[in-house]
This record gives sequence, C-alpha cells and structure tokens, in this order.
Amino acid sequence: MTTLPALATAQDIAANIAGVQARIARAAQSAGRDPAAVTLVAVSKTFPAELVAHAHAAGLRHFGENWVQEAEDKLPLLSGLDPKPVWHFIGHLQTNKVKQVLGLFDVVESVDSLHLAEAIARRAGDRQVSVLLEVNVAAEASKFGFSLEDVPAAVDYLWRLPGIEVRGLMTVAPEAPDAEAVRPVFRTLAALARTLNLPELSMGMSNDFEVAIQEGATMVRLGRAIFGPRAKRVEA
Repeated sequence: MTTLPALATAQDIAANIAGVQARIARAAQSAGRDPAAVTLVAVSKTFPAELVAHAHAAGLRHFGENWVQEAEDKLPLLSGLDPKPVWHFIGHLQTNKVKQVLGLFDVVESVDSLHLAEAIARRAGDRQVSVLLEVNVAAEASKFGFSLEDVPAAVDYLWRLPGIEVRGLMTVAPEAPDAEAVRPVFRTLAALARTLNLPELSMGMSNDFEVAIQEGATMVRLGRAIFGPRAKRVEA
C-alpha cells in the first residue's frame, strides 16, 4: 500500500523555492562565491506534472528526473512551458534506454561507465550531448559511478568521442545525519574537477546542499525541499 501525502500548493512551492534560494545565497556568500553561480535543479521524480508547472511559474528552469518511464509520461504534459525547461537525467541509465533519454533530456548527469558513454555517442547523431560523469567518491558498493582513480582517463577518452561534451562531475554523497560528515566527499570531487578543468560540479541534495555549495557545487539537486515529502511504501 502507498501512503499519499497531500500535494503542495503553488503557494507552498513558491515559498519553498524562496527559502531554498535564500539558503543557497547564504551558503555561497559564506564561501565567497556568487550565488548566481549555483544552479538549482528541482528533482521532480514521483511528483505530478502540475507541481513542476508550479515550480516553473515560481521561476525555476532546471528539473531532474530519475526514471525513463516516468519521464516519458510526464514531460510531454509540460511541453508547453515557456521558457522551455532544461531537463536533467540524474538516475541510473541502462544502455537500452539511451535513445529515449536523448529524445527527452538536455543533460545526462549520470554517465557512470565508458560503455554507457559509447552508447550515448552512437545515438547522438549531429548533437553534442552534455554529460557529467558520476563519481562514486566514497566507493559505496550500493552506488554506481567511476572510481576517483579512473576519472582522469575516462574524461580523456570521452573528450575524443564524437557527440559527447563532458561538462563536469556528479556525485551522490553517503547518507549522514550531519552534513559535515560528507564535506570531505564534496571537497575531494571539487579538487578533482579543478585538476581536470571541468566547469560543472553537481553535488548536494536536500540534506547537504549548503555544505556542497561551500565546497564548490555549481548544481544542487533538490526534491523534498521544494515539492515536499514523497509517497512512501508501507506494509499492507
């Protein structure tokens, strides 16, 4: 059985966005950074199209989805939004879903293997697909991504693939009750991106985005902080 929390209203979402943007600004300023250098990506997985439309009306332009099937159902309902949203695919991508993803998304943040990158290149056609490499900084067995040691060679290889534009790195930090515990993860990835001259760093979610910004994140991926709680599975 699924418990369904009440959907946030347009006013709720606008207030949540304003609060998040204020927190982004404070975090950036505390690190001597320009808040405008941080892109807020609203993670809309499991939330209906109407909530995305509310967030768009409140000024957000970047949205992230994790699952191909959900995106295939949802994104066409939002095709009339103006200006057009920038769609980020942030979930694990199987090679047999590359064609669908390239037809729906502007950025693929979760390139976690050379095999996947090659599949994207084959499907790119005349397009230069903007990608980020997912890096498993903490070497968690439960997560996908390149190891830190493999990233430099992978970036070098991907730059030679037609149809691929490597924009930066992405990571999902380990869950921790205190965001300070994952600061070293963000700091390590930022140092690697600087070494490789990559401009984008997608790191930080609802629980830890302020620390990620202080360590150099240029994109933060927030869902609950904007749209409210997601439905949870419970035993029948």
